[in-house]
Amino acid sequence: MSAVNIEKEKQYNKWIIALAIIIPVVVAILSRVKLQDFGIEVEPFSFLPPIYASINALTAIVLIWAVIAIKNKNRNLHERLMKLAILLSLSFLVMYVAYHMTSDSTKFGGEGVIKYIYYFILFTHIVLSIVVIPFVLITYVRGITNNIERHRKIAKITFPLWLYVAVTGVVVYLMISPYYS
Repeated sequence: MSAVNIEKEKQYNKWIIALAIIIPVVVAILSRVKLQDFGIEVEPFSFLPPIYASINALTAIVLIWAVIAIKNKNRNLHERLMKLAILLSLSFLVMYVAYHMTSDSTKFGGEGVIKYIYYFILFTHIVLSIVVIPFVLITYVRGITNNIERHRKIAKITFPLWLYVAVTGVVVYLMISPYYS
């Protein structure tokens, strides 16, 4: 690997660190802020959860498709699909925040073992959705800076984490959807 590629990577590292901290903090803050508390009267965006759950499902499909593309040595398709996966994840975040800024949180109503399963999936989904941010950004930067060997190495970690977050996002939605008002 060339020194130029390593330098390019290092230039992105400050941004990666900043975004890995800023994104979860901003999402946490904004998802607890209600627009109505500031006198902004808006109808709750109650239509968003099935849309952003679908975006999670689509993200999972795109991630799998991207892996298939690169295994078939179709680098251009792989790159386009990965950009799409990032765009889908950003779209999810925007919709998630918009929903929570206009709607009260829905409480899971299940009881017994299913309640513990739900909270385990939800907890791991939330934690890994934070953990995966720097992995996605580092993996992406290593790809665009043509540090292919380092890209492959971290992608082997990033892919299952990101796929888990996308799939569990759908599972969480399916489990809580009967309790939406």
